[in-house]
Amino acid sequence: MSGKRGFEELLAEGASVPVQGWDFSWLLGRASEERPPWGYARLVADRMARADAALDVDTGGGEVLAEVPRPPRVLLATEAWPPNVEVARRNLRAVGARVLQVAEGGLPVADAALDLVVSRHPVHTPWDEIARVLRPGGTFLSQQIRGGTMRELSEAMLGPLPPPQRQLPGQAVAAAEAAGLTVLDLREARLRTVFHDVAAVVYFLRKVVWTVPGFTVERYRPQLARLHDRIEADGPFVAHARRFLIEAVRPAA
Repeated sequence: MSGKRGFEELLAEGASVPVQGWDFSWLLGRASEERPPWGYARLVADRMARADAALDVDTGGGEVLAEVPRPPRVLLATEAWPPNVEVARRNLRAVGARVLQVAEGGLPVADAALDLVVSRHPVHTPWDEIARVLRPGGTFLSQQIRGGTMRELSEAMLGPLPPPQRQLPGQAVAAAEAAGLTVLDLREARLRTVFHDVAAVVYFLRKVVWTVPGFTVERYRPQLARLHDRIEADGPFVAHARRFLIEAVRPAA
């Protein structure tokens, strides 16, 4: 198969895969990413086992929450992207979670109703709302995408970029404290990510939309062709994901 024909087929394949939910299993064998050392799913399971009422903000398709072995008595999840809402409802039925479709920012939960709020890769962290819905002594645990994540891939599509100005750990700490929360833990990780073909790149960029805002195959065809040629000549394309973990508590009255 010629390189050019291979390129077109790979583009079509990467463009045709559904991207609902937050399940990346389609990339198995085509791309890989190191996992953060703190084990977010394990931490969530531990906190959920000790909670009475909990909320998962920006649940995606509910993939992390669905694996909780001992869910709390009251379990809620919010999701703003309509295609994910039904996916989450299916995935979370077994753990008894109620999925709420929301607009960005607001949490349709009463004041001081929860002793745990969690969120994996939130688009926006509504710190004031989180502080409002937590009971005194309640905890917020979140794994977040740090500014500058996948910079190598972004620059392969967009060219050189300035240093990140948003989604930085220090900004999260300041926002948490401004909302009245006390930060208990903050950790960072730089995670090696490997793409073995351009179909994996296309799928990733369609799904993780903030990497290249406004990405479409047609708009970025020349850059994708260069990246395909680079992979064919030099082997897999390597980038680095950036993550941080933050845990905060609403002080007891």
